Amino acid sequence: MLQTNKVTQFVLVSSLNVLCQFAYAQESHLPDMGKLTATGGVSQVEGAGGGGLTPWALITGYGTRDSYGANAHYTQVSTQDYTLKTYGASVGIADQVELSIAKQEFTGSLAPLDSLKLKQNIFGIKVKVAGDAIYDQTGWIPQLAIGAMVKRDDAIGGLGALGVTSVKQLGAKDDSGVDYYVSATKLYLAQSVLLNATMRATKANQMGLLGFGGDKKNKYAPEFETSVAYLINRKLVAGAEYRMKPRNLGVDNEKDYYDVFLAYFPTKNLSITAAYVNLGDITVFNPKQQRGWYMSVQTGF
Repeated sequence: MLQTNKVTQFVLVSSLNVLCQFAYAQESHLPDMGKLTATGGVSQVEGAGGGGLTPWALITGYGTRDSYGANAHYTQVSTQDYTLKTYGASVGIADQVELSIAKQEFTGSLAPLDSLKLKQNIFGIKVKVAGDAIYDQTGWIPQLAIGAMVKRDDAIGGLGALGVTSVKQLGAKDDSGVDYYVSATKLYLAQSVLLNATMRATKANQMGLLGFGGDKKNKYAPEFETSVAYLINRKLVAGAEYRMKPRNLGVDNEKDYYDVFLAYFPTKNLSITAAYVNLGDITVFNPKQQRGWYMSVQTGF
């Protein structure tokens, strides 16, 4: 298992080095937007650059190693009984470091959780550590990046009549936590195929919306995530994702996530993503597979 203190220290030190070098090199340069269309990915539901469900090793935005990029996004996932909204912003610096911030809002529409309101704040950092996903087409080594997501829940809303105001009352051990991950991404231009694999160390229940750790277990577990995308043309990408989940809570028989998506990039300043998504079971109170649609809009440079 990852030694979390060492991982955090490495990510922060690497990021500071890149930021210092970048600040020294920049004066008043505008972003060059030199990367290929779609290679910054879209905004993942936790704010990182990548697919909809899982982060990629690619750095968000279209700035090359001599520039920078940034974007803002709004995402909504609606199933039979629940709605998840995510919005935030991210910046990519020197195609080496990515910083992101996102807020998630989760609400219910079916009794007994029709008044449920959960909120989570997420700060993310990602650092490219090796390889190149795009321009090294003669080699097989993918681009590698390591990252961390710092998460904190707000108080639970809508369950005051039941005396529940905190995720700890549902069995979670903490209302804040950190996810650590390693991503490997490779774009094969000749085949128009992008492959990504991510290994995440996490204690988060439903991405952290139901807290961290639980009455079943309270330790970091490695969870595998993957994305496959096909570039239909320069502006249209189709693909699928799969994300494994921990099962820490007795009140939440958590299941893995998956989706199939279509992303449209009319310009480098805009992307629109639509998907069919399956979030599995959410709680024992509404014990059925949560299936629905995913829509995300990202704008930036």
